[in-house]
Amino acid sequence: MSRRPARFLAILAAVAFVLTPFLAEAAAGGNRSMGSRGVRTQQAAPPTQTTPNAARPVERSATTPAQSQAQRPAQGMPAAQQQSWFQRNPFMTGLLGGMLGAGLIGALMGGGFNLGEGLAGFLGLALQVALFAGIAWLVLRFIRSRRAAAAAPAGAYAGAGTGPVPDAMARNRETIEPQHPVGAAGGGAAGSPFAPQGGDEIGLLAGDFDVFEKRLAEVQAAWSNGDLAALKRVATPEMVGYFSEDLAANSSRGVENKVEDVKLDQGDLSEAWQEGGTQFATVAMRWSGRDYDVALADGRIVSGSREERREHTEVWTFMRTQGGDWILSAIQQV
Repeated sequence: MSRRPARFLAILAAVAFVLTPFLAEAAAGGNRSMGSRGVRTQQAAPPTQTTPNAARPVERSATTPAQSQAQRPAQGMPAAQQQSWFQRNPFMTGLLGGMLGAGLIGALMGGGFNLGEGLAGFLGLALQVALFAGIAWLVLRFIRSRRAAAAAPAGAYAGAGTGPVPDAMARNRETIEPQHPVGAAGGGAAGSPFAPQGGDEIGLLAGDFDVFEKRLAEVQAAWSNGDLAALKRVATPEMVGYFSEDLAANSSRGVENKVEDVKLDQGDLSEAWQEGGTQFATVAMRWSGRDYDVALADGRIVSGSREERREHTEVWTFMRTQGGDWILSAIQQV
């Protein structure tokens, strides 16, 4: 081998060795946008004070654009216009069908296909059927209204799934302040870094924002320890799968990423909504921590610092089923 190729390979190896620590996945999420936000996975989260710039689109997700479109109800066309005339008028459909049947019976009996001959008898029967059907409809409507009133959600679920609530900020302040005042962005009387705002369609409470802040620390701690069992308790299986892949990639590079002393410096709500029995909340968070990489071979720090703090600004989405706990379902970079 000539000296020139040998020297080139040596330089390439040196560059790869120097860049390897920087290629390691920094913090949980690896500086990439991944996860699922239900039918809004492919939609940009509304900007906030913490993230005035839009978050990067989701790059890795189990929810494809086609699936999001299929789950999203048709827009711009009333439901009544999406149905045929026969679907919108079942009674008239049955009436016409009955008249047609009466004519066919007359034809089979030798009287010819004449709707008029069997019309009188059929109308009498139709009136009796309509009377019983009307009574049954009224009874069912009464029962459904009683059930709906009994199952009407309250508290955190008030207004869920009904679309944007007028003056959501005012309604949110009324529900939050008596229980646990949430201060302005960067802190407040209660010391919370969250400033609730944006499109809250489900009525989040102060306790929900406390959980979001807690999940941030729990996810980073589990990531630093490589604890997949702990991650399974606070994140969706999809997110745990991505974390597992990133941890394995770090291990193959011979490094381990540590994120310690995590502190949420500022945060606010981007949007919160409901899909069936599942609720979603997307929050913007600016947080900091001691973020550094350690060589698995000898424990030396190969990038970052144990003393200096590093700042991150991300958009996290949490989901929960009714009565369940909030878990992480997506991370987006800004």
